[in-house]
Amino acid sequence: MSTFAIGDIQGCYDPLLKLLTKVNFNQSKDTLLCVGDLINRGPDSLKVLRFLKNLDNRCVTVLGNHDIHFLAMYYGIRTPKASDTLQQVLDAPDIDELASWLRSKPLLVELKQRKTLLCHAGIYPGWSRKKALSLAKEVSTVFADEARCVKLLKKIYSDHPSKWSDGLGKTQRHRFIINAFTRMRFCSPKGHLNLKESAFTGKRRKNRLPWFEIQNPSLSGYRVVFGHWSALGLLNTKDHLCLDTGYIWGRELTLAKIPKTQKDRPISNNKLVTVSAGSGK
Repeated sequence: MSTFAIGDIQGCYDPLLKLLTKVNFNQSKDTLLCVGDLINRGPDSLKVLRFLKNLDNRCVTVLGNHDIHFLAMYYGIRTPKASDTLQQVLDAPDIDELASWLRSKPLLVELKQRKTLLCHAGIYPGWSRKKALSLAKEVSTVFADEARCVKLLKKIYSDHPSKWSDGLGKTQRHRFIINAFTRMRFCSPKGHLNLKESAFTGKRRKNRLPWFEIQNPSLSGYRVVFGHWSALGLLNTKDHLCLDTGYIWGRELTLAKIPKTQKDRPISNNKLVTVSAGSGK
């Protein structure tokens, strides 16, 4: 039994299947970890959703910002953007089942045996591991109740507050939690999120650091597997694994075999499998 993690699929069904074929993925034994953004922008979001849903408990996924955007469209809260490719999903006869399945997915997953944390964008540096898990569960509880989920989705689209405080009101609290787990890239050492910039040039600014460069001792011994940041691309260290390698932007879709123990980190290149956009390989 093997565990694999895959980067942002974004409706790219054929490369997803090619990657799983390359590693001889066994749907009855192996587990696929998805970092979110399962759908949108690619051509086959409906096929992706149906395939992953049918994997049942062999698929472990978290919510990404595009997945939440879809839910907001499904409930009539948001209108399509020019870049959206979700109409086929919205018109599908099984749309209610698919939306319910997606709404049930968490923002953060802990794989204790493998000392791995799975999320879409990252873990806010001001939260301990225990607190991050608790806050993610708090939002999942809201999403589990359809009426409460709809009410929350109507209020989440803002970049404020930019900094966490335990004293935030309920709406601001839940908005920040969702933004941190699904949209975060840069953060200041004092804990302010910068949700406007996505470029990654390798240059550092003292008040705008990649979230994973800000020390968080509570994550010691754990590895955070995430996506969301195609400009960053592959990051493969003992503490972090970013798998958003920008297939939708003409680059690659990446899958990694997740080791069982810490001594096997970082994952060597021969345990990374890719499909290149446009190459068929």
